Amino acid sequence: MERTTIDLWFGAFVTAGFVALMVLALKVGNLGAERAAEVYRVEARFDNIGGLKVRGPVRSAGVLVGRVQDIHFDNERFQARVTLALDQRYKFPKDTSASILTSGLLGETYVGLEAGGDDKVLAGGDRITITQSAVVLEKLIGQFLFSKAQETPASSAPAAPASPIPASTPAKK
Repeated sequence: MERTTIDLWFGAFVTAGFVALMVLALKVGNLGAERAAEVYRVEARFDNIGGLKVRGPVRSAGVLVGRVQDIHFDNERFQARVTLALDQRYKFPKDTSASILTSGLLGETYVGLEAGGDDKVLAGGDRITITQSAVVLEKLIGQFLFSKAQETPASSAPAAPASPIPASTPAKK
C-alpha cells in the first residue's frame, strides 16, 4: 500500500512538471491562450526591424495593445512593411508614431506606439507614417570603435621644446 501511494505522488509531481514546462514554452513563444479580441489592422514601414517577429507585442505606455500580425519586405521602397493588429478597445490618433524597441539590453523586441495629438483616430487599413527603426547594438558599437580609431589625441602629442634658439651669435674679438 505504501508503494502505490509513493508512485501516485511521484506521477502527480512529474505531470505537474510537464504542465509547467508546457506553459513556459507557450509563454516564451507568445502562443499563450489569448482571447479572440476584435482588432483593426494598421501598417507601418521601417528601414530596419531588428529582431522583431510575427506575434511580437505592440505596446503603448507599457500596456499590451496589440500584436505584430505580418512582416513583409517592400521591393520598391526597400523597407520592411509591418502589419499591426491593434485591439479595438484602444484608439490612437492619426499622428501616432511607431518605434521598434527592446525591453532591456537583450530582451524581446516590440513595437512601441506614442500617441499624437490629432483629433482623428486610426482606422483599419491606415498607415502610421512617423516611424523609428530599430537600433542595432552591433552597428552602434562598430560606429563607436571606428570613430575612436579616427580620433588623433591632441593632448598626448609631444610639445615643442621651450628653449629659445639665438638668431645670431656675437662675433669674438
